Amino acid sequence: MSTAAASQPMTCHRWVICALLFFATTINYVDRQVIGILKPTLSAEFGWSETDYADIVFWFQAAYALGLLLVGRLIDRVGVKWGYALAVAVWSLFGMAHAAAFSIATFAMARFGLGLGEAGNFPAAVRATADWFPKKERAFATGIFNSGSNVGAILTPLLVPIIVIDLALGWQGAFIITGALGFVWLVAWWLIYREPEGNARVNAAELAHIRSDPVEATTPIAWSALLKHRQTWAFATGKFLTDPIWWFFLFWLPDFFGKNYGLDLKSFGPALIAIYLLADVGSIAGGWFSSFLIKRGWSVNAGRKSAMLVCAVCVLPVSLAIYAENLVIAVGIIGLAAAAHQGWSANLFTLASDLMPRRAVASVVGLGGMAGAVGGMLMAKYAGYVLENVGSYTPIFLLIGSMYLIALAVIHVLVPRLDPARIEA
Repeated sequence: MSTAAASQPMTCHRWVICALLFFATTINYVDRQVIGILKPTLSAEFGWSETDYADIVFWFQAAYALGLLLVGRLIDRVGVKWGYALAVAVWSLFGMAHAAAFSIATFAMARFGLGLGEAGNFPAAVRATADWFPKKERAFATGIFNSGSNVGAILTPLLVPIIVIDLALGWQGAFIITGALGFVWLVAWWLIYREPEGNARVNAAELAHIRSDPVEATTPIAWSALLKHRQTWAFATGKFLTDPIWWFFLFWLPDFFGKNYGLDLKSFGPALIAIYLLADVGSIAGGWFSSFLIKRGWSVNAGRKSAMLVCAVCVLPVSLAIYAENLVIAVGIIGLAAAAHQGWSANLFTLASDLMPRRAVASVVGLGGMAGAVGGMLMAKYAGYVLENVGSYTPIFLLIGSMYLIALAVIHVLVPRLDPARIEA
C-alpha cells in the first residue's frame, strides 16, 4: 500500500455496491416467488394439476439453465454494468408479462423469459463482488447480497396478499407491480455503478484495499479451458446437488403449509416470513463464520469447508419436518434448513472466486448455476410426480436432508485443499 493510501481514511464505497447487489437479489427473488405464493389461487382458477404446475416451474428452470450457460460469458465480456442492467430489464419485463397469461402454455412462456433474465443476477453479483472486494471480505459481502434472496422471500408473502386482496388488483396486479420494481433499481444502478479504478467515490486507500490480492491476468478464458479443471466441476456439482432444495422451498412451501396445516393466501405469510428470516440470518452468519475463521489464521480450505460442514449438518433434521404435528415445530425445522442452505450458498459462491481467476468467475458461476438449474428441473419433475402419485411430501423431505453432506463429500474429493486452478489460456 502506498504512503498516500495509508495516510488517509478509507472510503467505503464497496459497501454501497454491495447494497445495490443486495437490492437486486431481493427483487430477483420477489419476482420468481410470486407464482409460488399464488399457486393455490392460480390452480383453482385454471384447474392446474400438480404436474401442470411442475411443468410451468420446469420451464422457468430450463430457461434459467440456458441463461446461465450464456450470461456468465456475456458479463465477463461486456462488463458488470451493462450485463447486469440487461438482465434486470429482461426479467422485469417478463415478470410483468405474467399478468397477460391465460393458459399453461402462456404461463410457461412468461416463466421461460423470466428465467432467462433472472439467470444474470448471481453471475453478475459474484463478478461484482470479485471486482470490489479482496478475498478476505468476499464471503461476508457474498453473504450480505445473498441475504437479499431471503428478504425477497419474506417480502413476497407480505406484498402479494396486499396487492391481490386488500387493493383488489387481483393476481395480475401482483405480477405487474412486483415486476416494475426492477426498473426502479435500474435507475439507481446506472447512476451509481462505476468500476473502482477512476471512481470518484473511491479514494486511494480503498482502491489499494480492494486490489490487495495479487494481480491477475484479464484475458478471457474459453469454456473448454474451464471444463478441464476439477475446480469448475467441484463448484458445479455443489450447485447441482443443493440448488434444487432452495427451488423446492420457494415454489412448494406455500402448498406444503396449505395441505398440511390448512393455511391460505392470507394466513401462510407468518410461517414463510419466519423461515426466510432465519434464512437471512443464516446467509450472513455463514459468510461471516468462514471469514472469521480465516482471519483467525485458519486456511481458506479449513475455513470454507468447516462452515459448509456445519451448514450440512444443520439440514439433516429437515427429514423430520413432515412428521411435525405442530406448525411452529415444522417452521423451526424448515427454517433451520433454509438458514443452513443460505450459509452453505454464501460459502459455495465464494469458492468460485477462491478457486478461479477473477476473469473467469462469472463464467464459472454461470456454469455452476446452470448445473443447479438442471437439478431444479429434475426436482420439479420429481416433486410433481411424488405429489401426484404418492400424495405426500415425505419422500421429498427425506431426499433434502441428505444432499448437503453428499455435496460436501464430492467437493472435498475434487478439491481436497482448495488449490486455485492454474489456467494459462
